[in-house]
Amino acid sequence: MAHAGHAEETDNRRSAMLRTAFCPVIRDALDAADTIEIMANPDGSVWIERHRIGLERSLHTLSSADRERVIRLVASGAGEATNRASPIVSAELPGSGERFEGLLPPVSTAPCFSIRKPSRIPSSLETYVGRDALSPALALALRAAIDARQNILIAGGTSSGKTTFANALLAEPALAQERIVILEDTRELDCAAPNAVRLRTQQGKVSLQQLVRSTLRLRPDRIIVGEVRGPEALDLLKAWNTGHPGGITTLHANSAQGALRRLEQLTLEATRQIPFDLIVEAIDVVVFMSRANGERRVDEAVRLTGFDGEGYVTEPLVSRSLSLVRHGDMT
Repeated sequence: MAHAGHAEETDNRRSAMLRTAFCPVIRDALDAADTIEIMANPDGSVWIERHRIGLERSLHTLSSADRERVIRLVASGAGEATNRASPIVSAELPGSGERFEGLLPPVSTAPCFSIRKPSRIPSSLETYVGRDALSPALALALRAAIDARQNILIAGGTSSGKTTFANALLAEPALAQERIVILEDTRELDCAAPNAVRLRTQQGKVSLQQLVRSTLRLRPDRIIVGEVRGPEALDLLKAWNTGHPGGITTLHANSAQGALRRLEQLTLEATRQIPFDLIVEAIDVVVFMSRANGERRVDEAVRLTGFDGEGYVTEPLVSRSLSLVRHGDMT
């Protein structure tokens, strides 16, 4: 117990030192519910992206010494070394858990970092419909896909809102009575289901691929992966296709079709031939997210129906006439 108390005291002290190293603008942005991302560039400029506002440059700057101090404090809290041989720090902020990426010379001209905040704004399909980021018809179709235990792939560019939309799907009532296993690199997904197990990778020790394989022994009803970015994609497709349907994952891509091609590339990190049949069997719905002026919206949603030898065959999840309806019945 004494050791636990000492560790907590150390974490609190490190968090306080970190807040001191941040300029007031960054401290305020960290506390604000609408902040999406905070970036400190090598030139000292500070950029803040806010929900429904977009990316803006702050009038304040952060000195090189303070930027480096921030990176070293975060690294220390994560137990990572920081030197010319290890100039990149990927971790979470101590205490609050925001995703942090810091870079030091020689990979950058001067210290710089980015902080990605998990959304504190409650997310649901109704929320997206209410701000015209999702049509009521498409929301109903996605809800039906969740209820039918279909596997959903959410794609989009950096900071397009993939994780936040995944949280909206995880908030659906259909998941409440099931055993949900969530796998992530950093803690960003939320699930209110009482029988939920959250697992995280450990850099250099436990990979996402290892977690996917281990998860099968935990008797999950649904397997949720924060983001696929490597050979674990093949293991996840196999798991979804062999008795664990109803999963959700995200990946980086520029379109729904691009997401399927990206999935091919990831599976090739674990196998010599693209498993076209497996992809078609495992993926039911692809959702593509876009971002404009700080607003995230569902740009495209398709159902994967086959592979014709040259490309994937898809169809809109709802007809265009229905998807254009802005305000309808969500019940």
